[in-house]
Amino acid sequence: MHPRRPGPLRWTWYALGGGLPREFSPWVLADTTAPTWILRHLARAFVQLLPLVVLCLVAVPVPLSYRISAAAGGLLLGLFFSIAFMTETVEHRARKAGYPPGEVARLRAERAERARLERRSPYRRNGAGSFD
Repeated sequence: MHPRRPGPLRWTWYALGGGLPREFSPWVLADTTAPTWILRHLARAFVQLLPLVVLCLVAVPVPLSYRISAAAGGLLLGLFFSIAFMTETVEHRARKAGYPPGEVARLRAERAERARLERRSPYRRNGAGSFD
């Protein structure tokens, strides 16, 4: 069974750094430990940066080409810094959801070990018909 997902408004609040009610804690753990956790983190970072990008594009009184350059540069720089602190940010989200420190890293390490063992298993190496 999949954990209950937050609706669009709650997800936006969560992406902006807000906490979710405890009923969404299993979803937060799934969000921070899924195989796509890096892409999910980047999506949240993009949502955080979006208001500043829009403000730069709309409110700054310079030619459009400068505004686009500044917005793109700011977005890239913001995403770069977001990537630099990605693991700490994701751990903090899980702690806010009620999980102990290090839980996200532990679960991801377990998943990676299971995948490694599966890749090295004789069944995978030799096919279904032989176990020599």
